Amino acid sequence: MTSDSPRQDPRPRRNKMDLDPDTVERDLVKLVLTVVELLRQLMERQALRRFDVGDLSEEQEERIGLTLMLLEERMTELRERYGLRPEDLNLDLGPLGPLLPRDGS
Repeated sequence: MTSDSPRQDPRPRRNKMDLDPDTVERDLVKLVLTVVELLRQLMERQALRRFDVGDLSEEQEERIGLTLMLLEERMTELRERYGLRPEDLNLDLGPLGPLLPRDGS
């Protein structure tokens, strides 16, 4: 190797920043949708617990169910608009595992 030639690193650069505006927008949408999906799943679990306990009126159950259904529809629309699959929103937290439970459980 001569001192004039740049040194090549054989490892792939996983943390390389891509400044393409299309990618930045998509990545930002992906992050926001991931947070919204996490909150949606938490709200859904809380609603199911409240349904099981029976501390909601029939009207409240209907409103919560409709709200969660509409939120899921909007999430699907936004994922499709940006070419994202549901599994794309599940961030890998390394040793902690995935952010979202797999198989919706």
